Amino acid sequence: MRLRKTLILTLSGLAILGSAWAWQKPFREYPGVEYEQFPVPPDYNTRTEWTFARMMYPPAQGMGWGFRRSGMDWKHGASNWTIDYPRSDRHVSEALKRLTRIDVRIAEQPVDLEDGDDVFDWPWLYAVEVGHWDLNDVQVKKLREYLLRGGFFMCDDFHGTVEWEVFVESMKRVFPDRPIVEIESSDPIFHTIYDLDERYQVPGLQYVHSGRIYEKDGVVPRWRGIYDDKGRLMAAICHNMDLGDSWEHADNPEYPERFSQLGIRIAVNYVTYAMTH
Repeated sequence: MRLRKTLILTLSGLAILGSAWAWQKPFREYPGVEYEQFPVPPDYNTRTEWTFARMMYPPAQGMGWGFRRSGMDWKHGASNWTIDYPRSDRHVSEALKRLTRIDVRIAEQPVDLEDGDDVFDWPWLYAVEVGHWDLNDVQVKKLREYLLRGGFFMCDDFHGTVEWEVFVESMKRVFPDRPIVEIESSDPIFHTIYDLDERYQVPGLQYVHSGRIYEKDGVVPRWRGIYDDKGRLMAAICHNMDLGDSWEHADNPEYPERFSQLGIRIAVNYVTYAMTH
């Protein structure tokens, strides 16, 4: 009886996954703030269990890159959401492919919350530099629905009081009824693959030149989140750290290995948690 139930659940899961694959949009890429010409991985149109889905968003007024070129808005790249893109995305994907049994596509996928129901086909969503975002009403509603329907959101690379306030202004509109809380070290997300009780602040590449781990007034790293009614972590908020740079520069001999080591382990745990909870 148990075997039959397991088989039914497995087949149901495969049916749902197959449905998601069927509707996933083809690979697309945009010019980034740091990179414009980057070789495309050969698996760019392969359908897999997991793909690094990077959230596109409009920048806050008067903050960040916004419009980098004449006639180019955030929907066409070269905006804050493209920081570290696509190098960090692909390094994380390569690590997951090596360290887990998750079926991974190396090529990333930019996801626009205003693009119909596209976001629902990607179980894990990442946003960088959220201290510079400004979500509109459509994006707020879509992100809330995505998370309540089982999606997982990770954000990273924002620092200090001002950027926190900018982030919260949009996030509180997504979940005005749910608090942002500290994630306890005992939470399963820190123990899915690696035991990460001993975490430390992960700086960006600026550390190589400045020797300073923190940015702005973001001296203390914060591991925060938002939970659903069943205790599932829906949003993992990495404040006062730059995990994106630790992934991006994992192959850079100038960037300390201990930071990339922790950054990649965090990514492995977060993705595994997202795929199993």
